Amino acid sequence: MGWGLGDRACPILFAPLFSEMAWSYRFMFLSLLRVCFAFILGFVLNILFISQSVQAGSVDPYVLRYLDARVPVALPDDSQGKTREFSAAQLSNGKRFFEENCKNCHVGGATLPDPTVSLSLQALQGAMPPRDNIQSLVAFLRQPMTYDGSEESLYCREVPESWLPDADLGNVAGFILRSAQKAPGWGNLSF
Repeated sequence: MGWGLGDRACPILFAPLFSEMAWSYRFMFLSLLRVCFAFILGFVLNILFISQSVQAGSVDPYVLRYLDARVPVALPDDSQGKTREFSAAQLSNGKRFFEENCKNCHVGGATLPDPTVSLSLQALQGAMPPRDNIQSLVAFLRQPMTYDGSEESLYCREVPESWLPDADLGNVAGFILRSAQKAPGWGNLSF
């Protein structure tokens, strides 16, 4: 009793496994194929779910190591001295958005279109109006202005609320401020 394809359909290598006298070998071979298929399918699904969970809210190792955010960090929320705490997951989400949308011009906190103005804490404090707190950075990202505040900036992309809600844009601002405070070389004017 064969596979119905004739003896020539089975390669010589597998002929002993599919002969009528080797039912146990056939059963083991098919069982092994099923196990391999199940393992590969499980592995692929696991990778897909892991990558989704990483995107959904995991903590970036950079944030833990260089931004020292193992516990929530307090950052200035407004010019009156009010602070707001950011978790490592929130800063990681801000970093993810920054890398996807801002890094082309602001790699490492530098500003490639105008290298004299970086995202260092000193430069953020010297802007007009100052951009050294969460609310002022969010306002700047909603309507980018030149460093002296005299006109709209043509270099920085406006981030409308329909694209990113205030809470998520606050995470981006938190990432920028914490990087300016802690990240080695952030906003360094020399390359």
